[in-house]
Order: sequence, then C-alpha cells, then structure tokens
Amino acid sequence: MTYATLMVHLDAGCTNAPLLAIAASQAERFAAGVIGIAAGQPAQIGNCDGFYSGDFAVAERDIVDDELKRSETEFRNCVALEPYVLEWRSVPALEPIAHVVAAEARSADLLITGVGKGSRNNGNTHADTGDLVLRAGRPVLVVPPAAAPGVFATVMVAWNDSRECRRAIADALPFLKRADRVVVAAVTAEMTDAHIEVRQVIAWLERHGVTADRHLSPLGGNVTERLSKIATEHDADLIVAGAYGHSRIREWGFGGVTRDMLLSDNRCALLSN
Repeated sequence: MTYATLMVHLDAGCTNAPLLAIAASQAERFAAGVIGIAAGQPAQIGNCDGFYSGDFAVAERDIVDDELKRSETEFRNCVALEPYVLEWRSVPALEPIAHVVAAEARSADLLITGVGKGSRNNGNTHADTGDLVLRAGRPVLVVPPAAAPGVFATVMVAWNDSRECRRAIADALPFLKRADRVVVAAVTAEMTDAHIEVRQVIAWLERHGVTADRHLSPLGGNVTERLSKIATEHDADLIVAGAYGHSRIREWGFGGVTRDMLLSDNRCALLSN
C-alpha cells in the first residue's frame, strides 16, 4: 500500500515552511505526486451597518488574490517539492475554508495540513482542523507549526475499539510499513478486553508485514494526557488516531487540550474519521 497523490493545504495567511518540509519528505518517501492548495475568503472590511460598496469588494478580492499568490509562490519555490509537483489550486471562496479543501481532497490519497492559525483572527485563510478532518473523507496528516521534516521512525497507534480508529490504522498502513517501530497503545478501564483487542490488532498488522509492540495503561486521569506521555516515552514522532466524536475532534480544531497534548514540536498526527 502507498499514497500515490498527496494534497498539501497551505494557510494563505502565514508562512508554511514546516508544512512544506513535511510534504516534501513524504512525497520522496512514497514517490507521490503533490497537489498544492490554498483558499481564502473576503475579509468584508467594508461591511458596516448593512452598507457594502463596490470599491470595498474589489479591495477585499485583491487582498485574497494577493494572499493566494503568495502561497503559490511559496509552494513553487520549495525546491525539495519540485520533482513531485502535479499542480497548484488557488480557490477564492465564500464558504468555510475547511469545506473547500475537504471537497478538493477527492483528488488525493492523503491530505496534509497545518494546525496553526494564520495572520487573521477570523479564519479567512485558515481551515478549522476539526471540521476538515470530519469532512475530508481522506486521512489527514496534521503538522504542528514548528515540526521538523517527518521521519516517522516510531509510530504510535492510539487504540480504542471504534470504527474511526479501525479506519485510521488501515489508512496509516503506508506509514506503519515503513516505520522502524510501531507501538499500539491503549488507555482503558477494561484491561482484559484491551489485551484481547490489541493482540488481535497486532496479529492483523503482522499479516501486513508490520511488527508492533503493545503498551496498555489502566485508565486514570486524562486519557489524552496519558497517551501523550506514552508517545513521549517511546519517542513517537507520529500518532495515529481515530477522529471519533464530533465534540472531541472539534475541540482539537479550536485549540483544546487534545491538540496541545498529542502534537509537539517533532510530532505529527494522522487522523481519520
């Protein structure tokens, strides 16, 4: 299994160097083509008491166009990506950015996006991460703002027996097959059930040529915090998780503890829904 086409979503409101470094390293790893995309909404700077002039509309359109052009330039100037670039898509949009990018993800096997907000505070260029994961219909590789190029030597699967987690581990097989080490971790109150589930998952992975270790931890305190500590203990540079529960994944998108604990300067997350 492999990823033949990657799509990298650039935030038109900020620089995207760490994101592009990750995209380039994965394109080389999988010999995959790369589609770059950025989208932007008008800021509506001229909307005041119901009044919206044509001059303001033109100015706002020009601002969006300039931001999209800067993103395209940044994408095309990434030397490491050059051998793999398929195309660039600039999308001026009226609907939320996450909706636009999720629809375009039909063209890719893996969507790569950043988690940091852009220069604007109103989301005119930044896709809400949680919304994007829920809508994409593709695995989403989430890159923290300061991430180094992703080696993904140690991958940790944050296991729970949900549909979303089963989907995530299947979607992650290209990463798992290339990792030096895979750890299936579960934090649970039902240790007996977890032993059975994790043993079966590891056996399934072995049939795909992936050798995995297990790490079971009794439930106590915050599950996400415990998973983050386990990832740190094992030096995991990629976490695979199912994006289960609308409230939980939206907490991720709005900057809650889920995002802050699972991501770190050298750790990405692969999420599937």
